[in-house]
Amino acid sequence: MPLDAKQDRCLAYGIFRLALGINILIHGLGRIFGPGPAGFASKTAEMFATTPLPHWAVYGFLFAVPFIEAALGALLTLGLFTRWALVGGGLLMICLIFGTAMRSDWNTVGIQMIYSITYFLLLMYRRYDAWSVDRLFARFGARA
Repeated sequence: MPLDAKQDRCLAYGIFRLALGINILIHGLGRIFGPGPAGFASKTAEMFATTPLPHWAVYGFLFAVPFIEAALGALLTLGLFTRWALVGGGLLMICLIFGTAMRSDWNTVGIQMIYSITYFLLLMYRRYDAWSVDRLFARFGARA
């Protein structure tokens, strides 16, 4: 592969990872500093009242979501522990899709599937992750 093509793929990967990272980070921070985790969980849990999911489990999960999003978003933005942040994000999407499907909210499931595809693509093409803290650590470790 010509050097320019590889550089372009690395740059494209970095931009895509950064875009997802900032998106997910702001999701989490907006919920933490906006309505607060309890406010977000209470309001969102109301949408699950007609599902067989127990309220305590829904509320507990939703209370944790903003913190999970903020952590995953920060890791992805920095490119730190990228592989595990992408795996974690994909697993979070599976949980969200499950709950949303239980409500038969298929439009939202469609949006969540787009996020799932984004996590998939970033994980699949992680070899192009040249602009990250992970890569800096790898280079530093290789010299030591």
